[in-house]
Amino acid sequence: MDNNKAPQSVISNEVEITGTIRSSGSVQIDGKLDGELHCGGDAVVGKSANIKGNLAVNSATIEGTIHGNVTAKDRIEMKSTARVTGDIKAKRLSVEDGVTFVGRSEVNPSGSPIAQAPVMEGGTESNADERADAGASARAFARR
Repeated sequence: MDNNKAPQSVISNEVEITGTIRSSGSVQIDGKLDGELHCGGDAVVGKSANIKGNLAVNSATIEGTIHGNVTAKDRIEMKSTARVTGDIKAKRLSVEDGVTFVGRSEVNPSGSPIAQAPVMEGGTESNADERADAGASARAFARR
Protein backbone atom coordinates (compact mmCIF):
# COMPACT_ATOMS: atom_id res chain seq x y z
CA MET A 1 0.00 0.00 0.00
CA ASP A 2 1.27 3.45 -0.90
CA ASN A 3 1.53 5.48 2.32
CA ASN A 4 1.37 8.78 0.41
CA LYS A 5 -2.08 8.03 -0.98
CA ALA A 6 -5.20 8.85 1.04
CA PRO A 7 -7.32 5.84 2.02
CA GLN A 8 -10.22 5.06 -0.29
CA SER A 9 -13.41 3.22 0.60
CA VAL A 10 -14.96 1.11 -2.16
CA ILE A 11 -18.62 0.16 -2.31
CA SER A 12 -18.83 -2.64 -4.87
CA ASN A 13 -21.65 -3.20 -7.35
CA GLU A 14 -23.15 -6.00 -5.20
CA VAL A 15 -23.73 -3.59 -2.28
CA GLU A 16 -26.89 -1.56 -1.66
CA ILE A 17 -26.88 1.06 1.11
CA THR A 18 -29.82 2.97 2.56
CA GLY A 19 -28.73 5.93 4.68
CA THR A 20 -26.03 8.57 4.85
CA ILE A 21 -22.36 7.82 4.17
CA ARG A 22 -19.80 10.09 5.87
CA SER A 23 -16.11 9.76 5.08
CA SER A 24 -13.06 11.94 5.65
CA GLY A 25 -11.24 10.14 2.84
CA SER A 26 -12.10 9.25 -0.75
CA VAL A 27 -15.02 7.01 -1.72
CA GLN A 28 -15.71 4.96 -4.84
CA ILE A 29 -19.29 3.81 -5.31
CA ASP A 30 -20.13 1.08 -7.82
CA GLY A 31 -23.29 -0.11 -6.06
CA LYS A 32 -26.57 1.50 -5.03
CA LEU A 33 -26.97 4.30 -2.50
CA ASP A 34 -30.37 5.53 -1.34
CA GLY A 35 -29.20 8.43 0.80
CA GLU A 36 -26.55 11.11 0.98
CA LEU A 37 -22.78 11.03 0.59
CA HIS A 38 -20.66 13.48 2.60
CA CYS A 39 -17.06 13.00 1.63
CA GLY A 40 -14.04 15.07 2.69
CA GLY A 41 -12.04 13.56 -0.15
CA ASP A 42 -12.85 12.73 -3.74
CA ALA A 43 -15.83 10.65 -4.86
CA VAL A 44 -15.92 8.34 -7.87
CA VAL A 45 -19.37 7.27 -9.02
CA GLY A 46 -18.73 4.19 -11.16
CA LYS A 47 -20.62 3.13 -14.31
CA SER A 48 -22.78 0.64 -12.40
CA ALA A 49 -23.55 3.07 -9.55
CA ASN A 50 -27.09 4.31 -8.90
CA ILE A 51 -27.43 7.06 -6.30
CA LYS A 52 -30.70 8.58 -5.08
CA GLY A 53 -29.57 11.41 -2.84
CA ASN A 54 -27.31 14.43 -2.58
CA LEU A 55 -23.51 14.44 -2.71
CA ALA A 56 -21.26 16.90 -0.87
CA VAL A 57 -17.64 16.16 -1.79
CA ASN A 58 -14.25 17.71 -2.47
CA SER A 59 -14.36 16.63 -6.12
CA ALA A 60 -16.47 14.12 -8.06
CA THR A 61 -15.95 11.93 -11.08
CA ILE A 62 -19.31 10.69 -12.31
CA GLU A 63 -19.75 7.74 -14.67
CA GLY A 64 -23.04 6.33 -13.31
CA THR A 65 -26.51 7.60 -12.38
CA ILE A 66 -27.34 10.24 -9.77
CA HIS A 67 -30.81 11.49 -8.84
CA GLY A 68 -29.90 14.35 -6.52
CA ASN A 69 -27.79 17.47 -6.18
CA VAL A 70 -23.99 17.38 -6.37
CA THR A 71 -21.90 20.00 -4.57
CA ALA A 72 -18.12 19.88 -4.93
CA LYS A 73 -15.60 22.19 -3.29
CA ASP A 74 -13.32 21.86 -6.33
CA ARG A 75 -14.32 19.95 -9.47
CA ILE A 76 -17.10 17.87 -11.01
CA GLU A 77 -16.12 15.66 -13.93
CA MET A 78 -18.96 14.01 -15.85
CA LYS A 79 -17.89 11.14 -18.10
CA SER A 80 -19.84 10.15 -21.23
CA THR A 81 -21.87 7.48 -19.39
CA ALA A 82 -23.01 9.88 -16.62
CA ARG A 83 -26.74 10.42 -16.02
CA VAL A 84 -27.39 13.27 -13.57
CA THR A 85 -30.82 14.58 -12.59
CA GLY A 86 -30.33 17.41 -10.13
CA ASP A 87 -28.41 20.62 -9.64
CA ILE A 88 -24.62 20.77 -9.61
CA LYS A 89 -22.31 23.31 -8.02
CA ALA A 90 -18.50 23.44 -8.25
CA LYS A 91 -15.51 25.67 -8.91
CA ARG A 92 -14.66 23.70 -12.08
CA LEU A 93 -16.72 21.50 -14.40
CA SER A 94 -15.76 19.00 -17.09
CA VAL A 95 -18.45 17.40 -19.27
CA GLU A 96 -17.77 14.76 -21.93
CA ASP A 97 -19.91 14.27 -25.02
CA GLY A 98 -22.82 11.90 -24.34
CA VAL A 99 -23.65 13.02 -20.78
CA THR A 100 -27.31 13.30 -19.79
CA PHE A 101 -27.77 16.20 -17.37
CA VAL A 102 -31.13 17.60 -16.28
CA GLY A 103 -30.82 20.42 -13.77
CA ARG A 104 -29.10 23.70 -13.08
CA SER A 105 -25.36 24.22 -12.84
CA GLU A 106 -23.30 26.81 -11.02
CA VAL A 107 -19.64 26.93 -11.94
CA ASN A 108 -17.69 29.61 -10.13
CA PRO A 109 -13.86 29.36 -10.22
CA SER A 110 -13.39 32.18 -7.70
CA GLY A 111 -15.75 30.58 -5.20
CA SER A 112 -17.14 34.01 -4.25
CA PRO A 113 -20.90 34.60 -4.23
CA ILE A 114 -22.30 35.76 -7.54
CA ALA A 115 -24.51 38.86 -7.51
CA GLN A 116 -27.49 38.23 -9.71
CA ALA A 117 -29.04 40.98 -11.82
CA PRO A 118 -32.76 41.43 -11.31
CA VAL A 119 -34.96 39.84 -13.95
CA MET A 120 -37.29 42.29 -15.68
CA GLU A 121 -40.86 41.09 -15.95
CA GLY A 122 -42.90 42.21 -18.94
CA GLY A 123 -41.65 44.45 -21.70
CA THR A 124 -40.79 48.11 -21.36
CA GLU A 125 -40.67 50.49 -24.29
CA SER A 126 -36.85 50.43 -24.38
CA ASN A 127 -36.82 46.61 -24.34
CA ALA A 128 -39.38 46.54 -27.14
CA ASP A 129 -37.25 48.98 -29.16
CA GLU A 130 -34.13 46.85 -28.58
CA ARG A 131 -35.97 43.71 -29.73
CA ALA A 132 -37.25 45.51 -32.84
CA ASP A 133 -33.72 46.76 -33.66
CA ALA A 134 -32.30 43.27 -33.17
CA GLY A 135 -34.97 41.78 -35.42
CA ALA A 136 -34.28 44.38 -38.12
CA SER A 137 -30.54 43.68 -37.95
CA ALA A 138 -31.14 39.95 -38.27
CA ARG A 139 -33.43 40.46 -41.29
CA ALA A 140 -30.91 42.82 -42.92
CA PHE A 141 -28.13 40.31 -42.37
CA ALA A 142 -30.24 37.44 -43.74
CA ARG A 143 -30.87 39.33 -47.03
CA ARG A 144 -27.18 39.67 -47.89
